[in-house]
Amino acid sequence: MIFDAVILAGGGAHRLGGVDKPALSVGARALLDRVLDACPDARTTVVVGDRRPTARPVRWTRETPPGGGPLAALGAGLHETTAPLVLVLSADLPFLDRPTVRALLDAADAADGDGAVLRDPDGRDQPLVAAYRAEALRREIALLATEHGSLRDLPLRALTAELELTPVSVTERAPLASFDCDTWEDLAAARARIREHGNVLDEWMTAVKNELGIDVAVDTKTLLDLARDAAHGVARPAAPLTTFLVGYAAARAAASGADPAQAVAEASRKAADLALRWAAEAEADADAQKGGSG
Repeated sequence: MIFDAVILAGGGAHRLGGVDKPALSVGARALLDRVLDACPDARTTVVVGDRRPTARPVRWTRETPPGGGPLAALGAGLHETTAPLVLVLSADLPFLDRPTVRALLDAADAADGDGAVLRDPDGRDQPLVAAYRAEALRREIALLATEHGSLRDLPLRALTAELELTPVSVTERAPLASFDCDTWEDLAAARARIREHGNVLDEWMTAVKNELGIDVAVDTKTLLDLARDAAHGVARPAAPLTTFLVGYAAARAAASGADPAQAVAEASRKAADLALRWAAEAEADADAQKGGSG
């Protein structure tokens, strides 16, 4: 499916004291980078706002004059796109994920209307978490600009009221996909959420992969089991050192053309078998010594 992404990152963040909100971090990753990670397959990614470092290359633009509101920003971003579908996102969505983005794109592509919009747990549609048919978006934005002279300070509902959008409800798997960070309390809640027991490992692994510039499926259970076997059967420091060597071996295999995920799995299996053989040998020696002393 061919689509472009427009990410709005130029708001005033008045409830945050005017700070650069997209640059604020959750889980040591900028909010903007977390949103960018949710749509890596966009043919063109346009960020409307001031230039700042990002985890992957994007195209930058700005509404004229700056600070003209989300509809003006959307108009500026749309001008830089050419795909038939346009994913529109705000830059402050710490829990937006790829399956949610895919669900929006699939719904927009399949619907007879003008696109699909995410519906939050309270039943409210979120026009800045949506996928639009570019033709309809261009038509209505042009009509609004003609009617009002410009898009400056026009509310988003002036646009969405004229569009037929299919609602896509958040799923149980990703109930916080529409959660945005408008206040310091929101930011603190997001940071606390990723450190909860059920989330921290996945969040940490994603952060590490982004930091290292790799994108590979990680079988967390397999690696943790390997670390446990190495720690118990060999010595505690063997756990991190073994997992490092597994990663190194998998990288070499991938460089030779192997599937990265399969390379990790195969290296983990070999190392785990070795740890178990090591432990079994030690247990056999211990049993033999007991027998001899008896």
